Amino acid sequence: MSEVDFEPQIQHHPRIFFPNLLSPHECTELEFIHKCSSTVGYRPNVFSTTLSHLIATNSSQFIIPFIPIRERLKDKLEEFFKCEFELFIEFTGLISWSRGASIGWHSDDNRPYLKQRHFSVVCYLNTYGKDFNGGLFHFQDGEPATIIPAAGDVVMYTADDRNIHSVDEITDGERLTLALWFSRDGSSDEDTKLVSLLSQHLLYKNIASSLLPLPASSNMYWFSQDQASNDQFGFNICWARLHILGYDIYFSQDTSCDSDVSELMLKPVHLVRGAELLDQEFANILHVLQVVQFFCWKESALQTNMSNIDCKVVKLSDEQIAKINGLNSVLLNDVDLASRIFCRRPSNLEENGSIYSNWTGIVAAIAAWEDYVLKLNKQIHFQLPYWRMQESLYNVQLDA
Repeated sequence: MSEVDFEPQIQHHPRIFFPNLLSPHECTELEFIHKCSSTVGYRPNVFSTTLSHLIATNSSQFIIPFIPIRERLKDKLEEFFKCEFELFIEFTGLISWSRGASIGWHSDDNRPYLKQRHFSVVCYLNTYGKDFNGGLFHFQDGEPATIIPAAGDVVMYTADDRNIHSVDEITDGERLTLALWFSRDGSSDEDTKLVSLLSQHLLYKNIASSLLPLPASSNMYWFSQDQASNDQFGFNICWARLHILGYDIYFSQDTSCDSDVSELMLKPVHLVRGAELLDQEFANILHVLQVVQFFCWKESALQTNMSNIDCKVVKLSDEQIAKINGLNSVLLNDVDLASRIFCRRPSNLEENGSIYSNWTGIVAAIAAWEDYVLKLNKQIHFQLPYWRMQESLYNVQLDA
């Protein structure tokens, strides 16, 4: 791995660029987590997944893949900037920018409530020209002047006005990054807050009861052009992500278009494609979204386990189809907008469209997702006592 810095200007524009610092597996795993967990973000046409949100939605296990990445980034940052003081991670989050999103010239500490941010790290999880268009990152002065994102690349820089930057408008696709801010101020330590939240959520729960996700309030998933949660035009992003991949959902229990959306998101569902329904009940829409996105991530690996899979599929009745269409008219009432925002399918699906012709991949993904989540759950329950003692999230290394 080579790294690119610009020593002649380092005092004026302290920054460094690392190509391929994150592995392809790390990038695709974080993409999976974001696409099944994200909420409407802090800016128009932006979606975010924070570590605190993962805890709140009973998906704490997804924190595990972040930990070695955070440690590696912190080490690189301290090494390059020759930090003689302790650094604390102030924020960790997955942030995707969809069509129409952009930001003008700014520094990352440009508000009074952001002055605790001293260093910024941006990790690119997908690639310009392949997964999205637009969205180039520009520094106002110094080198590199422009970063053309590729999956695995990382840029680190001071968060002050020595590194004023902007991001061009996204014109197609979804630009995904892992963003971290570091602070010298220990009172801004994200880990202290996360360990407290984890303790509250997991201390009295066993591993089996921690597997299923629990959706947040519905307004956190509602997208519209002006970001008004009560706008009649827009869509629920969980429904939309499934719909763009070719799926709909059907509620086992009696539901109507007038049902409260937050209650609907908690109800058991079946997965639907076209006029077929998979006879497998999922706990709620977040559960089925995790399984489908896991399938998108692991499809090639799952193929070897599909030969002996038996899946039961039933034909939908006209009444069931009418119910699905009725709910879609409320929760996906701007399908064109959803298509523009989430317009690109994962590349593995583009290369092998035949996987849509049967249900065996989804059934294989259900069991594989359970194994994956259980493994992460065991890790988090094992490490939590150590995290509580240190008030820090880290890889627990035990002597053999």
